[in-house]
Amino acid sequence: MICENLGVNSLGHLTFAGLDTVELAEKYGTPLYVMDENRIRHNCRVYVNAMKKYFGENAGCLYASKACSFKKLYEIVGEEGFGTDVVSSGEVYTALKAGFPLENAFFHSNNKTDEDIAFAIDNGIGYFVCDNIEEVNAISEIAAEKGVTQKVLLRLTPGIDPHTYEAVNTGKVDSKFGSAIETGQGFEITKLTLGLKNIKLCGFHCHIGSQIFDSEIYIRGSEIMLEFIAKVKKELGFTAEILDLGGGYGVRYIEANPYIDIDKNIALLADFMKKTVAQLGIEMPKIYLEPGRSIVADAGITLYTAGTLKKIPGYKNYVSIDGGMADNPRYALYGSYYSVVSASRPEAECDMLCTLAGRCCESGDLIQENIRLPHDIKRGEKIAVLTTGAYNYSMSSNYNRLGKPAVIMIKDKEDFIAVKRETLEDIIRNDM
Repeated sequence: MICENLGVNSLGHLTFAGLDTVELAEKYGTPLYVMDENRIRHNCRVYVNAMKKYFGENAGCLYASKACSFKKLYEIVGEEGFGTDVVSSGEVYTALKAGFPLENAFFHSNNKTDEDIAFAIDNGIGYFVCDNIEEVNAISEIAAEKGVTQKVLLRLTPGIDPHTYEAVNTGKVDSKFGSAIETGQGFEITKLTLGLKNIKLCGFHCHIGSQIFDSEIYIRGSEIMLEFIAKVKKELGFTAEILDLGGGYGVRYIEANPYIDIDKNIALLADFMKKTVAQLGIEMPKIYLEPGRSIVADAGITLYTAGTLKKIPGYKNYVSIDGGMADNPRYALYGSYYSVVSASRPEAECDMLCTLAGRCCESGDLIQENIRLPHDIKRGEKIAVLTTGAYNYSMSSNYNRLGKPAVIMIKDKEDFIAVKRETLEDIIRNDM
């Protein structure tokens, strides 16, 4: 199996986090997001322990909540010693209602509105990660109006292509995010920020991309950022307290994806950075990483019920399910790979090449192409799409007026509802 928390029980059904997925599907209905709380906590601890071991007690982890955001998740990551990064007032509000300490939250995004800034300051946000000069000025003005001094980081682009999906590549010079070091804009925004009132510049942030399997990319990014920090200290007299290197470590969606040893990779990164700061004659800033996908992806699966099996002789075979791009748009958006199995009989011979198709009225509503499932899939059979804990629930929509699925959490082999299934009444709730 692609994930450690998967298995097969005596009934021949797929199990997840120790529970029968067919029974879960029958109990709660489908489509159904299922998440393994123990796995989430395990993934958090791997990061926290490695950061403390190799960077010291001061180092920190921030959960990239865009990967999956609901109240229970903020409770879990907070209990595991994580801060969080948020990108909207909605994520701020969710964290707030979960009781998450907002002084440990970092507000990202490339275009925070005045309303976002004011709302976050009013609720005690820890840091803004500022994308551009206009945003720095806006934060300074709003902070002045409220009589506070707001802590900020500056997001810089180190100019690295991580060879990942173009849609999730954020570290190149021409990215929509941040101020480029290469063009001199990174230095310019630093100098400007240091001259503003009601703002305290605490350091810098970068994020190279997502689904990255090569630590050399992080090492190169850290080198560029540390060289910039040394330049700023020399020329502007500013010592950066914080360096946030973002997130992006990949996960195994399919067997061909490599396994990443997070502890080993953080050890390599720390070793390089310690040598680099010594060579540059600067102190090591407090280092943050922002894992999201690698915290929740393998802690989630999505269960569906098969409907139609359509065989077009000489062309294609389609297995249609009761979900689709409304609950998982990633294949339609950028061709993301997933592993798919029959939850009802995961050990059956998969002798049919087929496409897993959604129910939406779109020819592009596909979950995965060129997969293999049993040739005699029946209506009502349960289908599991694996490693869906990241960017499925968080990117879901009501397209075709479909209700969003429930999120079921499993802890110590006990299941409970973390997010209720949307009803028809929920869908029209805001209609006038």
